[in-house]
Amino acid sequence: MTSEHFVLHVNGVDREVRESWLGESLLSVLRDRLGLTGTKGACEQGECGSCSVLIDGALVCSCLVMAASAVGQRIVTIEGVAPDGAPDDVQQAFVEAGAVQCGFCTPGLIMAVHSLLDRCPRPTDTEVREELAGNVCRCTGYGRILDAVERTVQVRTEARR
Repeated sequence: MTSEHFVLHVNGVDREVRESWLGESLLSVLRDRLGLTGTKGACEQGECGSCSVLIDGALVCSCLVMAASAVGQRIVTIEGVAPDGAPDDVQQAFVEAGAVQCGFCTPGLIMAVHSLLDRCPRPTDTEVREELAGNVCRCTGYGRILDAVERTVQVRTEARR
């Protein structure tokens, strides 16, 4: 194994990565090297969505991305959506809707909702379901998650008035 050294731009800050092995996943680097444990690892095959982050605005499974390939790109993790420590509107809607059960899938779902609403501020029910299809949740049955998305859309719509 080769020890690698590089810099990643994560949540608006350049973060130095030391002692990374060649081919290490972005998920591993975020959690184990940078201490950003909000991004969860479950399947490590890109199937569950728990490790979802935004890279240059695109939703990706960080378990499938080699960390070194993300150099020079803007990475946003769950810790970066509300950097001031207070929940943002999506996180607040998840709490209010009771869409946070065990919490393991929640970071990936919140990142997926941000990705969707950034592209489509007023998504249809079908668009929401398609966007969230890549996220596995075993606790909520998705009804509460869908409600959280609708709450977020309503709050943002009212804020624009």
